[in-house]
Amino acid sequence: MVEISVDGDRLHFEVKGLDKLWSFKGNLEVPLKHIRSVRHDPETARGWWHGIKLVGTHLPGVLSAGTFYHLGEKVFWDVHNPEKTIIVELHDERYSELIVEVADPQFAVNQIRGAVQSNS
Repeated sequence: MVEISVDGDRLHFEVKGLDKLWSFKGNLEVPLKHIRSVRHDPETARGWWHGIKLVGTHLPGVLSAGTFYHLGEKVFWDVHNPEKTIIVELHDERYSELIVEVADPQFAVNQIRGAVQSNS
């Protein structure tokens, strides 16, 4: 699971618990101006194919965590429960998407959208 916070003009993602080990990543940070869109999307996380795993862990139906190469782009995953998945689409960043599980998907989507709007 990932906790999201806004610090000024940056969005911070903190990977929690053992997911740090599974994903080989503890934190991600992106400028709000590099966020293209955000949405709650359980269907994407339910699929078994997430691309070619570059580093991390992938047990279909159980856990996807780490960096994957999909359709010519790098995508970061940290998902156990597809129902709690949000997708943050980025531009001008290392990752084209961050597909992560959060405690409250609708709250996270609204928080990110609000932060992006207030910083534009």
